Amino acid sequence: MKKGLILICLLTFGFGFSQKKFNRAETEKFQKQINSEYADAKTSPLMEEDLKTFKTLDFYPINGKYFVNAKFVKAQNEKVFEMKTTGARTPQYIKYGTLFFTLEGKEMQLNVYRNIELSKQKEYKDHLFLPFSDLTCGKESYIGGRYIDLKIPKGNTIAVDFNQAYNPYCAYNHKYSCPLVPLENDLKVEIKAGVKTFH
Repeated sequence: MKKGLILICLLTFGFGFSQKKFNRAETEKFQKQINSEYADAKTSPLMEEDLKTFKTLDFYPINGKYFVNAKFVKAQNEKVFEMKTTGARTPQYIKYGTLFFTLEGKEMQLNVYRNIELSKQKEYKDHLFLPFSDLTCGKESYIGGRYIDLKIPKGNTIAVDFNQAYNPYCAYNHKYSCPLVPLENDLKVEIKAGVKTFH
């Protein structure tokens, strides 16, 4: 997986047993970070012509209801697999665990994954990859789904802030190869949070 894909925002929450609270400032910081990365020609995934006119990404309004404290259940005896991507590349991942949470009054679950190569690097040894799709995909949000970066929790809960969901680099530029959202991570609700589709 390209480093840039997961460099955007390695979130520091999700540690310990205590319930975390929604922090609007964290999301504002995330938005500022991703905008400055995309505006910089050295780190931007944008195509040259888009970069010239880039001001900001389009975000859903920040909304605390899209912040959840999920129950984390670590996966057992999982095998390493090759995750399909938009290109020919098939990076190796392992399913690390499952998150259980309630949103819009519905019980939901999502799997989190660990990139084998990336986890060998010291700065990413705790990194978890959460790809998901929802009913906004192909309408207001990117058709291919979105990603959230998490860290391995010390306890059995993990805070997930959908306000910090971002698009794969392929949403901006066809030269990138991005992991496809596994079918089991398709949510049957609208997640009106995070980055919208890029026009």
